[in-house]
Amino acid sequence: MRAWAARGGMLAAGVVLFFLLPHVVSDFRLFELARVGQYFIAMLGLYVLTTYTGQVSIGHGAFMAIGGYTTGVLVYHRHWEDWRTLPVAALVAGVAGLLFGLPALRLRGLYLALATFAMAVSVPAIIKKWESLTGGSTGLLFATFHTNRWYYDVTWAAAGVLVVLAWIVLASPVGRTWRALRDSEVAAASFGIWVPLYKTLAFGISAAYAGLAGGILVILSLGANPNSFPIQLSIYLLVGVAIGAFASIPGILVGAAFVEYVQVYAPKWVSDSPGIPTFAFGAALVLAAFAATAVSALTIRWQTGLKRGPAKETS
Repeated sequence: MRAWAARGGMLAAGVVLFFLLPHVVSDFRLFELARVGQYFIAMLGLYVLTTYTGQVSIGHGAFMAIGGYTTGVLVYHRHWEDWRTLPVAALVAGVAGLLFGLPALRLRGLYLALATFAMAVSVPAIIKKWESLTGGSTGLLFATFHTNRWYYDVTWAAAGVLVVLAWIVLASPVGRTWRALRDSEVAAASFGIWVPLYKTLAFGISAAYAGLAGGILVILSLGANPNSFPIQLSIYLLVGVAIGAFASIPGILVGAAFVEYVQVYAPKWVSDSPGIPTFAFGAALVLAAFAATAVSALTIRWQTGLKRGPAKETS
């Protein structure tokens, strides 16, 4: 009950902040906050995958590209309203995640990470080759414009719904099963848990979140372009989750803000150098790794001290 009360309070604070910010920040800042929201949604799916199932992905930019181009194709070729494409973008990317999860079932750790990274490399190349549908290197340009307030409202309304859905799933038997798989696949299988089903399901849900984020990215960019989904995007998402310490949704929000604002402002802070964001992300990832190691060591030492109990005084 305490956990749900804390989540309810967090959600209420988020709703208040959602309605308050448009009155205290400029119109341009609302657009930047919408971009923070797009990263937050993608990182939320990656957070569920890594934290609750122990699977590592450095290829989520590929699922964002799949969702983004789903939006692009439906708007450009089928003349859909852009916001109506977002559920379809999530669905298509989620199916792609399920299909990828099947052959990746036998992979763990570094090998799984390399397989997902291969997706991040190959999907943009495939997009460029499929010119009749995706526009190739030129991409698909829209003539649909919205106000920055509209972008902000749509992005963060979607983020709020997805946060609630994530809480519900993680508190359900599915979430408890994922935690069991993370702790020990052998023990989970011995209790009758169908390991392939739940691991694949986690990949599908995580990919669906990334796909919806990719659809929002395309809407914010007024078109789908392969350059919007570079290999670095997958690394940025992982860095953002690492900055959040793989621990909490508010931490993911901090990571999303870091990814957005470092890309925008870091080059301006250091003599307009384009390489500064890459350096900043690398340094942040290293520091996050050191911090995680230090926290783990302190936790182990603290738990060991509790088991030993207070030292006895000697006469």
